[in-house]
Amino acid sequence: MSRTSTSSLHNAYNVSEFRSQAHELIDMLADHLELMQSDRSRQVLPYKKPEESLRFWQQDLEQPGDSLEMFKAILDDSIYIHHPQYLGHQIAQPAFVSSLAGLMSDLLNNGTGVYEMGMSSNAIEKVVTDFVAQSIGYHTSASGFMTSGGSLANLTALLAARHAKAPNMVWHEGHDQKLAVMVSEETHYCIDRAARIMGLGDEGIIKVPVDEQYKIRTDLLEKYLQKAIDNNTHVICVIGCAASTSTGSFDDLEAIADFANKNDIWFHVDGAHGGSATFSEQHKHLVKGIDRADSVVIDFHKMLMSPALSTALIFKDTHAAYKTFNQRAQYLWDEEQSEEWYNTGKRTFECTKFMMSIKVYSILKTLGKQVFQENVDALFNIGFRFADIVKERPNFELALDPECNIINYRYVNASVSDLNALNAAIRQQLVEDGKFYVVQTIIDGKRYLRTCTMNPFTTDEDVHALLDEIEHIGRRLVT
Repeated sequence: MSRTSTSSLHNAYNVSEFRSQAHELIDMLADHLELMQSDRSRQVLPYKKPEESLRFWQQDLEQPGDSLEMFKAILDDSIYIHHPQYLGHQIAQPAFVSSLAGLMSDLLNNGTGVYEMGMSSNAIEKVVTDFVAQSIGYHTSASGFMTSGGSLANLTALLAARHAKAPNMVWHEGHDQKLAVMVSEETHYCIDRAARIMGLGDEGIIKVPVDEQYKIRTDLLEKYLQKAIDNNTHVICVIGCAASTSTGSFDDLEAIADFANKNDIWFHVDGAHGGSATFSEQHKHLVKGIDRADSVVIDFHKMLMSPALSTALIFKDTHAAYKTFNQRAQYLWDEEQSEEWYNTGKRTFECTKFMMSIKVYSILKTLGKQVFQENVDALFNIGFRFADIVKERPNFELALDPECNIINYRYVNASVSDLNALNAAIRQQLVEDGKFYVVQTIIDGKRYLRTCTMNPFTTDEDVHALLDEIEHIGRRLVT
């Protein structure tokens, strides 16, 4: 081994250097956070075109530099979700203590698939998921685990549904008949993707129309089920949205539960975003009936203040979690059939899963369980106030009254025939200017600006400033 490589390897594990770098990085990030909280003139997004950013990092790699310079460059080339005028995607402003827990998780690098490789994280994961199960309203027979994001959690839940409701052992024998899941037209694309990964194909994804509030038409469930039966298709699962990603609409979970129970179909709730309403006395009515679901997904990295990715998948019947991935791995555990909460590799795709549970636990331990309710209430109520302000402005159109913190609206101008193109141009200009960040969606063929209020420190003044900026850009583009 050359002297140069030996020196580099030694430096990689230099404790004194780590101590110094960590202090410098924390100071830099703390300064950044203070600016985000105190100076609204700062950009939310220091936008660069994709090729410009790529060229910068390609050239940067070839230049000498220390770690602080590198971290500063990354900070300068990132979107600032801690800014009160970040109003875009559904991603949490992490509680600071959870980010410190993330540093510990990365450094310890304990997996959770096998107990010995993650003693604290496996035990803490059970504490956290039991807390979620209790909040949902499940009895003590419920159990769950954490996994890397809602997409993986929803796929895992559908696999459990297939195991429970398919008439043969698909895990061992493969498909011998057409299987399907029933979903809302507004369901998240990851459900469609999961069904296709499972080999269900086009006919295996039964999309049920929505009503004027973009909730699944529960009055049509029996009709669509009968169509599937007539087509020799076995429906294994029906999914309720809590809430839909595009409009933030909550399906009638009680009605879906009645339908699922009557027809012996697995009932799954995709509560990645809105399932957090279970923690709020003010808003839990939105998810009435969630306790009747066979499985529920809730993302901590959306409404519950944790860094991504951090998702809870909870099963009403703990046995369902173990049956899904029943296979032998003699180098990991002795018995494939035993149900051991402390060996989470028996229940998940992931084996070397990072210690995501400690990020959530750190919030519960240091800030208390009530902080989740406080955050959900704050974000929902800011969203409702946002919608009220939009209604007060004649140059804006609201798509629908929001049920949570997802608001869809658009700039209107009587002299413009193509409002879709205009609002797309407004949004692009907002992104490039970087003072605000919003996203967009299509509802009934109309393009809307889409805001998700994810920062509890966003104020009415921020909302007015955003709408003023949209009007200013809109007028400039029209003239």
